[in-house]
Amino acid sequence: MVSRTIHVLHTFANNSEVPYLSWFAERAAHERNVRYSFIVLYAERPRMMDEMKRLGFPVIWIRYDDRARKRGMLRALPLLWWHMMRLRPDIVHCNLFDDTLPGVIAAWAAGIKARVITRQDTGFHWLHAPRWVSLDRWNNRMARRIIAISEENKRFIMDKEGAPEEKIDLVHNGIPPERFTGQQASTMAAMRERFGMQPDHIVFGTVARFIPWKGYRHIVGAAKRIVEHTPQARFLFCGQGEQEQEIRELIVAEGLSDHILLVGRIAPKEMASFYGLLDIYIHAATLEPFGLVYAEAMMNGVPVVSTPTGAAADAIIDGVNGILVRTADADAMAAGALRMLQGDRKAMGEAGRQTALRMYSFDTMWSGTMAVYEKARPAL
Repeated sequence: MVSRTIHVLHTFANNSEVPYLSWFAERAAHERNVRYSFIVLYAERPRMMDEMKRLGFPVIWIRYDDRARKRGMLRALPLLWWHMMRLRPDIVHCNLFDDTLPGVIAAWAAGIKARVITRQDTGFHWLHAPRWVSLDRWNNRMARRIIAISEENKRFIMDKEGAPEEKIDLVHNGIPPERFTGQQASTMAAMRERFGMQPDHIVFGTVARFIPWKGYRHIVGAAKRIVEHTPQARFLFCGQGEQEQEIRELIVAEGLSDHILLVGRIAPKEMASFYGLLDIYIHAATLEPFGLVYAEAMMNGVPVVSTPTGAAADAIIDGVNGILVRTADADAMAAGALRMLQGDRKAMGEAGRQTALRMYSFDTMWSGTMAVYEKARPAL
């Protein structure tokens, strides 16, 4: 654990508020062993500025629009350097590529040796923008410590980006269980009515953005096979994104309009109640660094059927506390779902809940991060 109060400067891009940074700030304000500062690269005034002010930690806003990525990072770089020179933190902790690239350069130029990066977005450049992969490798070289958030994440950093294993620490993302398991009977009843759910329905759900690598097309294909076997199956897709209209059209084309409902965005305070509606959580993502929704579903006792990626691959023992399918395709997802239907869902859900509480609680994430800070900072 950190043995004295240290000053950690977090950088974050493309987000107006970041729940786990709020949880870190709340814990630091209580324990008083870490003093935080934050620099947020965002197009509009970030909402987190007001919350962090209440907790006593400063937030600096650098106007940044990721639609002009190169120009935006170049403009942010001298501002990051100036603020780091002024604040003189013990550690600079970067989180996403758009803040990490200028952030680690600015920290190096400011003479801050303790540079930590959390790799929240591995795989995106490799799959979708290969020209940026060399800069992912550069960021790894510039960091003193690299936080991987799952075993898959860690292997990718080592195998695809060439980072040395001794530089990488595995710290799973975590959530405060008390904030994500408070199901409300009245909210659940209202949702059942809103979604047209009947007592005999077997409800599958997934929570993800509508983007290709979340695998919605595979889930629709699996749903067609599942419905043939279990006509009372219903599917709730929770999310928004660029692929939404495509998935709507696919649902109609497959004749599944009576079985699949796109429910849009669910308010964070109602998410636990949403999970309470589900008999099975199903997810078909590929190369997902972590995937917090798996942990949320498991903490709520929902048995999970998932591809072997991110948090699911680290936590689930196939057939014991969930089902892992070998590949992200419709046949494999359907086979996994049917195995779950034929097994003891309640037992798997409870085993998954115990696993998630042990592996993915915020307390575990906090302790792991503090241990990384001890490794990262130079000897005093």
